Amino acid sequence: MKKYVIALIVLLAIFGCEKDDICIEANTPNLIIRFYDAANPTQLKQVTNMYVWALNKDSIYQNVALDSIVIPLDINANTTTYFISSDLGEDEIELNYTKKDIFVSRSCGYKTIFENLQVANNTVNWINSISINNSTIEDESKAHLHIYH
Repeated sequence: MKKYVIALIVLLAIFGCEKDDICIEANTPNLIIRFYDAANPTQLKQVTNMYVWALNKDSIYQNVALDSIVIPLDINANTTTYFISSDLGEDEIELNYTKKDIFVSRSCGYKTIFENLQVANNTVNWINSISINNSTIEDESKAHLHIYH
C-alpha cells in the first residue's frame, strides 16, 4: 500500500507541475535606418549632432553621431512621423505601413510586424533621398531604410 501512495505522489508531482513560461522569442521589431553618403552611395556616413523624435513624443536620440538608428513604429496606427535633425537642419519623414499581429506564444503574447512600408512624405533640408531596402519589418537583422545625405 505504501508503494502505491508514494507512486501516486510522484506522479502527481510530475504531472501537476506547470511549465514555466519565459518569453525568449523576439518582440515587435523596430525600424532600422542606415545613413549613407549621397556622393558615394555605398559608403556609410555619420550624422553629427543628431536628434530623433516622433511626432508629439520625446527624443529617442539626442546629440549623437551615428551612421544607423533603431526606432519604433506606432503599433496603434498605420503611420508614424519622425523628425531627424542634424547640424544642417531638420527633416520630417512620414512612414505608412500595414500592421499584422502574430501570436508568438502564451508567454510572449502577440507581436506586430509591419508590411508595405512606404515613405509617404519627407522634407529635403539635409536629407537628399530615401530608399526602402526592405518593405516588410519582421526582424531586426538588416536595415529597412537607407537615407542619403
